[in-house]
Amino acid sequence: MRLSDLTTLRIGGEIRTLVEARTAQEVIEAVSAADAAGEPLLVLGGGSNLVASDEPFEGTVVLLRDPEEPPLLDATCEVGASGEPDGIPVDPAELTPLDPTCGGAIVEYFAGVNWDRAVRYAIARDMVGVEALSGIPGSVGATPIQNVGAYGQEVAATISRVRTWDREKNAVRTFFAADCEFAYRDSVFKRTRISGGAPSATGRYVVLSVTFQHTIGSLSAPIRYAQLADALGVEVGERAPMREVREAVLRIRGSKGMVLDLRDHDTWSAGSFFTNPILAAQEAAALPAEAPRYDAGDERIKTSAAWLISHSGIERGHAVGERAAVSSKHSLALTNRGGASSDDLVALAQDVQSRVQERFGIHLEPEPVRLGVDL
Repeated sequence: MRLSDLTTLRIGGEIRTLVEARTAQEVIEAVSAADAAGEPLLVLGGGSNLVASDEPFEGTVVLLRDPEEPPLLDATCEVGASGEPDGIPVDPAELTPLDPTCGGAIVEYFAGVNWDRAVRYAIARDMVGVEALSGIPGSVGATPIQNVGAYGQEVAATISRVRTWDREKNAVRTFFAADCEFAYRDSVFKRTRISGGAPSATGRYVVLSVTFQHTIGSLSAPIRYAQLADALGVEVGERAPMREVREAVLRIRGSKGMVLDLRDHDTWSAGSFFTNPILAAQEAAALPAEAPRYDAGDERIKTSAAWLISHSGIERGHAVGERAAVSSKHSLALTNRGGASSDDLVALAQDVQSRVQERFGIHLEPEPVRLGVDL
């Protein structure tokens, strides 16, 4: 099998050893075996955030599979008045809302559970806080690594703990929210590499499960994203029915080619390819007056990578060669038009980076994980 068979970009070389894992214990065993053998390791979920080389991967790929069982491993309804826990049914056929008098719900998912299935589950049970993250491809285990976010929500707002396998200590380690060092598209899991051993595309901590803490209600968390608020007919900061939020998010994502569709090459991507630059105040002041600016804290300003790209002379559909192009629907997605190689995609990414650098003096940082690819 090739990595191109397992990634949304449909790019990547032959895999020497592929191991599928549907439980935390199977993940631990597969990772431990690869590490003991000194082999390069890649732990892969939905493959939606990976740019892989066409060269063969001479190591072990541990592919997390959705067990297709009840995604809820543990849940507690905390009654506000007494604080006494009350068990919640986990029958997957019984996706009825929780008792609205509950103070909250705590739910743990295996890392291989499909992320959008977890979102659907939360909405069906009136668990608030991830509804704006609908339609994002990939697995639950990937979400804390990148601190996945969209349309004004980030998983950091609802994650309470992350259970991992520490590859250096060969032991399970649990991180509570404060230990995860969440930041914009960043976390301790993304930054911490394993010391010594074979080269690895996976960090020191392999996510085994993720626990979320939700409030209970039929209305969403406050809407923070202007485009989503407009689509819902509410003001920024107001709430809307969660099911309507999901439907609106899916419509918006679909219009941008951000919902997977085998027939649509605009969805053959790794999602947003570049992160939004966070600039010092002086750097932000040098941008044109109409450039987007958002407070990023610590006297820093976040601007829009999509705006920088579209205002550096790059139109949607811009291509380098015939097989890789900027999406025709969204300037922040780089797409495989069919048969693209990793070199094709790298050439396109570098062209976008160089044009933005030349026009605005800003380096765009790729968001996806790179395996054997230099950007």
